[in-house]
This record gives sequence, structure tokens and C-alpha cells, in this order.
Amino acid sequence: MEKKLSLLLDEIKKSLEKAINVKEIDDIWISIFGQSGVFTRIIKEIQNIPKEKRPEAGKLTNQVKYNLEELFIKKRQDFSHKELENGIDVTIPGNIPKKGHLHIVTQAIFEITNIFEKIGFTKVSYPEIEWEHYAFEALNMPKDHPARDDFETFFINQPAEPKFGKMVLTPHTSSGQVREMLKVGKPPIRMINIGKCYRPNWDISHTPMFYQFEGLVIDEGINITHLKGTMDYFAKEFFGPERKTRLRPFHFQFTEPSFEVDITCGVCLGKGTLEDGKKCRICKEGWLELGGSGMVHPNVLHSGNIDSNKYTGFAFGWGIERTYMMKSGTKLDDIRLLYGNDIRFLEQF
Repeated sequence: MEKKLSLLLDEIKKSLEKAINVKEIDDIWISIFGQSGVFTRIIKEIQNIPKEKRPEAGKLTNQVKYNLEELFIKKRQDFSHKELENGIDVTIPGNIPKKGHLHIVTQAIFEITNIFEKIGFTKVSYPEIEWEHYAFEALNMPKDHPARDDFETFFINQPAEPKFGKMVLTPHTSSGQVREMLKVGKPPIRMINIGKCYRPNWDISHTPMFYQFEGLVIDEGINITHLKGTMDYFAKEFFGPERKTRLRPFHFQFTEPSFEVDITCGVCLGKGTLEDGKKCRICKEGWLELGGSGMVHPNVLHSGNIDSNKYTGFAFGWGIERTYMMKSGTKLDDIRLLYGNDIRFLEQF
């Protein structure tokens, strides 16, 4: 087999050297790779080789095929350059562009949107450049709240507006809650808001620009059981049945009561340690924070002109990149890889 392939390679090199136009190159190609071509017949002989030697033979034929294809490509290019001096040969096959695919963050956005649309959520989008009023005041966050510090929020160098305050790069999609209430006017509301957010953080689990999806449900009789049921549904649909979630009491200005939603780590699968015995670099203890959630604070309902005596609601906000990092099978241990433009990494998804 090896000798046959070596002789074939030498013969083809000699034939290509003698070719005087593209048509002769194409004829040689067909005589090699056509239905009854020489190389095609050699490949069929692999089944007659002992089983233990077939993998090596297959690897060898693939390498020879690759070398032959490179020879033909180079020969065609040589003729193309020569013929361009006297005109264009329209019979030469065009260069087929490489096929790309959607970025993994875009894939995650489509998947998450589809999951929530199945239970009646409507996808919306709100500004990336926001007023302080919608980003903070309307969400029950006073002027002295730490999140409004320069170290936590990107402020835009523009004069403040008397009613709405300064302009910021929106630090969260939660500002869309009040905007949605004001737009819809009267419940029921079932919203999923996906957009870019900005915070000055940079480490293995944070980037200064990230995507977040915000859920909001407001209607009569909404309570924590609806919130928990929605979280359980999403976890099952997105992460799979083997991942576990938990709710931890927490504090957010815009929800009361508030909860952190955690999920078992997708890298160590909730163990806290890796196969080599080292501590998991991502979770340290087996659990990862998905994001915040809770029942919408009455003050936030008032900001959206919603009667808090009649209506209640729940909200949640999670980072899409962090959520995707925790997805089964991803095993992504550094969120910055998502935006590093390393084609070797991006091609895997």
C-alpha cells in the first residue's frame, strides 16, 4: 500500500509538470479521483488489509490525498497567474470562501430566547446608553448606593439631565423593567430582555462588556412559587437534568424578598475538585452563581406606574456568558476566551 501510494505520487507530479493548460490538469484529477480513478481503487483495497493495519493505511492514504490536493491547487494557481497576463480564464473554479458560524454567545442568546418563548415570554430590547434614573432611581437604588460609584459604573462625559440625571453605559438589563412597565401600561407582563451591559471588571469570570438576560413577570397573584418554577424549568431545558440548582436568600435593592440562584459547576460537576485532585479554578466549592432574582419591590412597581396593591411580580437577571460557561460539556474555565478572537477556540463551538 505504501509503495503504491509513493509511486502514484511521483507519477502525478511528473504528469502535472507536463500539463500545459487547466483542462489537462482537470483530466489528470478525474483519472486519479474519479469513480474509477487510480486513487479511488487504492482506497477500496484497504478493506483487504488485516484489521490491525487498517488505521495506519487509512492515515497514510489521507495524508497522500492531502498532498495531492495541494499539488493540484498550486498547479492551477500557477496557470491562473500566467493566463491573467493575457486575460481571465473563466473556466478556472472560483475560490470558495470558508464557511463561518454564529459566535457561541449569539448561539446562547437564540437558545435562551427560544426556551422562554415556549412559556409565553416576549423578547424585547432596551438602550445600551441609559439614564441614571432608569438604571438606579427607578430601581430603588439611592444616590449613595455603591453600584453608582465610578469604580462600578461607566459614566458618560455629558451634562446631566435635570429629570433623569447623568448618562451611563447601562450596568444591567434591569433598567428595562421600568421601561417595559411604562410601555405596556397594564399587566400582564411577561418579558425577556437581552442586551449588552458594561462594568469595569476584568478577570476569569468577568469582562467589562457582557450580555445579560432579564426576565420580568407581573400579574395578579404572582408569588415565589412561580419564580421557582420558572427557574427550575430553565435549568432543566438549558443545562440538562444532571445539574442541580439552589436558591439562597440575598439582598437586592429592586426585589423583596431576593434570592441568588446557584447551579452545580459544569467543570468539576459539583465536586469542587478536578480529576487530578486540584481545586476547581472556577467554583472552588462545587457551586456557581447564576444570577439574582426575587419578587419585584413595590417601589419599582410604583416607578412603572403599576398598582402594587393589585399586582405582584418576579424578576431575574443573569449574565449570558457566565450562564453558558456553566452549560454541560462546555468546560470553559476563562470567560475572556469568548472575546479573545482566537480562531482555534471559536471554531470548537
